[in-house]
Amino acid sequence: MPRHEFQPGKLVAGLFLTAAGIAYAGDAGGWWETPWFAVIPIVFVGLCLAGAVASVNHAVRRRSAARGPRGVNS
Repeated sequence: MPRHEFQPGKLVAGLFLTAAGIAYAGDAGGWWETPWFAVIPIVFVGLCLAGAVASVNHAVRRRSAARGPRGVNS
């Protein structure tokens, strides 16, 4: 299996969207009542946080790439 780079922004977005899905699934299953507008803040906050995490991740990777590869004595 080919390796890929870790993207924490997608992980954060997935976690918040899963939480929104669980909120609606619990309402559909009859375990609790979820108002129709309750999921909007969960999704909005999750996407904003995912964007911030992705921006920080991009900045860190760009900075480490500018320093050059590790282990090379220059």
